[in-house]
Amino acid sequence: MGVLATILTDIDDALARADGERIIVGVIGPPGAGKSTAARAIVDRYCATRGPDFVGSLPMDGFHLSNTVLTQLDRLDRKGAPDTFDVDGYVALLRRAIHADADVYAPDFDHSTGEPISASLILPASASLIVTEGNYLALDGVWAPVRELMTKLYYVDAPTAVRLDRLVRRHVAAGRSPSAARAWVDTVDEPNAALVATTLPLADQVIESVSRFR
Repeated sequence: MGVLATILTDIDDALARADGERIIVGVIGPPGAGKSTAARAIVDRYCATRGPDFVGSLPMDGFHLSNTVLTQLDRLDRKGAPDTFDVDGYVALLRRAIHADADVYAPDFDHSTGEPISASLILPASASLIVTEGNYLALDGVWAPVRELMTKLYYVDAPTAVRLDRLVRRHVAAGRSPSAARAWVDTVDEPNAALVATTLPLADQVIESVSRFR
């Protein structure tokens, strides 16, 4: 059985035990590990097998503070760190997503501009499953309420060299020079990765070295 099939079976079991209640599946891991790819594969499979109204997607990146606010807070030079997100807003929307009897509108993130986009995703009122992904879903402190809302939590990892290559290419595509991209990875992304790694024991399952999730 492939990685995706194993996880889908696990989620199906959770859905069966939920007795009709909406469940939240979280995908965590360090920057560049493939969280978005894994979460998208889960959402796409349920859309294909149970219809688009069965599942909603809620990326944590939509709760990035704007560049304007990060500049005011003097945090723009480490954007992506735990304190550069609207944690309270994310937790509040997760709670709404669990109990809402109407569509919930959620923000997404535009990687080309580096800015969140408000109300650009719809979490259907009919959804039995919400899939959310991000680095910090299992951190303690102000992030602790997030883990408490997860029904299932999967940790996606990849070899360091693979992650670093992906991150450099991602930052170059967003407009940084190769040297600036490497510097950002070393000074911002990798310290965040070390922090995220401390949450691995809290995951229900670890997904290793994902390049193609199927």
